[in-house]
Amino acid sequence: MSNQDPSSSNPRGTPPAGIGASSPLPSPSSSGSTLRIEVGRPRNVLREPAPWLVADSSRALDINHRITQGYIQLAHDLQGLLDPAYRPGGSTRVLCNWFAFAPHASLEAGKGMLGAYLARAIIDTAQGEPSPSVKQALDRGGLSGPDRLVAEKVAGTLRFFGLSHDVAASLGTLLSAANLDVFVDPRTLWITTWRVSRVVQDAPGATPLDKAEAVVRTLEQLLLDGNVAIYGDIATSARAYLDWRERSGGNAVKPLQVVEGFALDGATAGEARRAREYALAHVKDSPQPTHFATVLPGVGGRSLLLAAFALFEDARQTEEASERDALIGFANNYLAWHEQHNAVQPAFTPSIPRQGEVPRDALMHAMTPTLRLPLGPIAWEFSDYTERQPDRDHNLLTSKPTEYNWALFEDRWPAILDAFDVGYQHQTGLWQMPQPLIQSLDLLEVG
Repeated sequence: MSNQDPSSSNPRGTPPAGIGASSPLPSPSSSGSTLRIEVGRPRNVLREPAPWLVADSSRALDINHRITQGYIQLAHDLQGLLDPAYRPGGSTRVLCNWFAFAPHASLEAGKGMLGAYLARAIIDTAQGEPSPSVKQALDRGGLSGPDRLVAEKVAGTLRFFGLSHDVAASLGTLLSAANLDVFVDPRTLWITTWRVSRVVQDAPGATPLDKAEAVVRTLEQLLLDGNVAIYGDIATSARAYLDWRERSGGNAVKPLQVVEGFALDGATAGEARRAREYALAHVKDSPQPTHFATVLPGVGGRSLLLAAFALFEDARQTEEASERDALIGFANNYLAWHEQHNAVQPAFTPSIPRQGEVPRDALMHAMTPTLRLPLGPIAWEFSDYTERQPDRDHNLLTSKPTEYNWALFEDRWPAILDAFDVGYQHQTGLWQMPQPLIQSLDLLEVG
């Protein structure tokens, strides 16, 4: 776990595609200015189901900004349901809900999109005049601070695999949100860069720069697909639930009333009832069950969402603190399972590969050791998690973080649960919601 400033990925450079000249990315000197969230009626927040929201990469940062702000509002709204004394910006005596994690994860996806934008800027500039050094190529991209150090280290190593200065710099920029400490182990640095170089070599494109751009665009689209899929599934369901709840009596709503009365597409009352009853029977288990495909066969992910909303009502009506928090934790795991097992998995392993992309699972395999999730003033890091796990291949030439692939649910799910545990242990920091990466001035108010 790192105490590194999670805001190290500073917005830089010229406006990204989809954001007009009137709303550029702020320069490093103006990065302190941020959009403020008005709790009563925030602007630029997705408050309703948004079927029009599609993963259009030309507006990636714009869409990510709106999604992140939407998550923040839902986190506050649901925590207020669970803890009537909670006020945004304050503390809470109750375990945090799933949506308290979502803005941090969404912003991290946004950092990856910003890295892709800066990487493309390096590639675009190199089309006219190749850089004589990695340093000059990175200067063109405007990368600075801790991100610059990571990019330099990665790009310098990629040069050993025969990549040009510009290609190496663009790919180093793509990985620049990683924690520099993960590359202290030379095995992690070497294996990561070797895998990236292989992905580039096999990428579609007539020139090395074309191949690098295919890698960059693949990551950007992967992140955007996942960001939109999770929000469109879980967040819009939660907003519909809160609206239904308000119409149905507010705090007078009973848990079974949620299961039987709230109509959620793809969910059935019977499956949701099974899931809720299972949770109530096992809520005091330590550790709680988390392999829901095994313990709840035949229960679909959308039914788990419905059960989670009912469990939030169970928790709200429970006075004993430890039991209340255990119910919230179980509901969070139902939400997280559906998020990872169903909603986001197609973004990592699409059933039909997209034309012009590199294999997404191979790209994620290369990038897995670098993954981290800032949670306020602290950060969960994948490399810390793997250090506590058994050595998978018993090979001294490989480091533990390189033995996993984030694209695979079975590798990702235990790590997600570990990140939740870190967040639960640092709840005060978790509620320090992330500031926007960009000042997006041309967003429309929705709702």
